[in-house]
Amino acid sequence: MCLVIVNLSQSQSKPINLLNNIPVARRAKLVDIEVKSVNMPRDLTKTQLFPGDFTMPPKSGLVLSFRLSASQNTRKPVDLYHNLISAPSRGVRLAAKLLGVDLNLKPVDLAKQEQMQPSFLKMNPQHTVPTMDDNGFYLSESRAIITYLANKYGKNKNYLYPKDPERRAVIDQRLYFDMGTLFQRFLDYWMPYMFAGAPLDEAKLKKLEEAFKFFDDMLKRSVYAAGDRITVADAALASSVSTIEAVGVIDVDNYPNVSRWYRNVQNALPDYENTNQKGALAFNEFANAMISKWKNA
Repeated sequence: MCLVIVNLSQSQSKPINLLNNIPVARRAKLVDIEVKSVNMPRDLTKTQLFPGDFTMPPKSGLVLSFRLSASQNTRKPVDLYHNLISAPSRGVRLAAKLLGVDLNLKPVDLAKQEQMQPSFLKMNPQHTVPTMDDNGFYLSESRAIITYLANKYGKNKNYLYPKDPERRAVIDQRLYFDMGTLFQRFLDYWMPYMFAGAPLDEAKLKKLEEAFKFFDDMLKRSVYAAGDRITVADAALASSVSTIEAVGVIDVDNYPNVSRWYRNVQNALPDYENTNQKGALAFNEFANAMISKWKNA
């Protein structure tokens, strides 16, 4: 790159600060700098040019050639500690794909209790996945991670998590509904049976079916979970619904609006098959293995 600065005044000197003339110099490293000057009182070196001011006399000029090198302070990609069978982990991954955020995926082997290592507990005392490390900023809870990523990195895709209070409130409501009602009722019903062989509770199944009816009603006048455009809420809900469907607890086709929505999001969410569906099927395989284990004990 080349920068030419001249002072055409016949009588007035001109104060210069190159950091103001080359804003990118604040964010990147300038290398291979060469300086040529005309009518300057002395030769200028790199140390004289940056970062301080200097003055150009009348009828003088300066030619600065350089190239840019990436700054040593460039941020690393966001680390996501996750597990393939974890629906909340896959919800974050789907949302990141939707937002265009690159994640550095770090698998956590829960069976080996890697989540109990001191280094992991430092990030997340609850020792749960997913857990995020954004250059030293740690965050757990998948829906909190999703909205953080949208707030920080989704500025070019505002429709995924809009600033408008009412539209954002609907998205938040869908996220909290997923966490506190839909997916939680699945966990209440399925996990005691899957891990310990507890009898399946018909009352808890009814509560889960009720949650799907709630969601079906929410979708009556809506293409996606929170309106006619896809949002981060769809990523979280898709990971939950796909997991519930994979183990055969709920037949999505019994809920026409949910079924329509589910087909839409599978097509609309980027790389859905690799990012989510494979994990949902892996969860089903894991569930079958756990059930076989206690049945054969």
